[in-house]
Amino acid sequence: QVQLVESGGGLVRPGGSLRLSCAIGRVIFTWYTMGWHRQAPGKQRELVATITSTGETTYADSVKGRFVISRDNAQKTVYLEMRSLKPEDTAVYICSAEDVEFGGTNWGQGTQVTVSS
Repeated sequence: QVQLVESGGGLVRPGGSLRLSCAIGRVIFTWYTMGWHRQAPGKQRELVATITSTGETTYADSVKGRFVISRDNAQKTVYLEMRSLKPEDTAVYICSAEDVEFGGTNWGQGTQVTVSS
């Protein structure tokens, strides 16, 4: 079965940077489009970025130019590099894996990112 494990969250000051990682196990990684989502308490979950197995990316307007999503197919890992962080970036960041054949989506447990001075 699909297993997603995020890491790299933490507390950072405004303007700082973090890199999140998501390792996926027990799958053929290239079958999946990977994504990062975020959700703050009381708010709707929003899509942050996606990356296909061939490296095509999409970004939410709110993070474009500040965040970069990438993947290492050999390591079965997707990354989210975040820079110029703002307090409004504070949220639980959740990794996703969409099966390109069936469209079903698997979710990680999430990692907390807090941007505060």
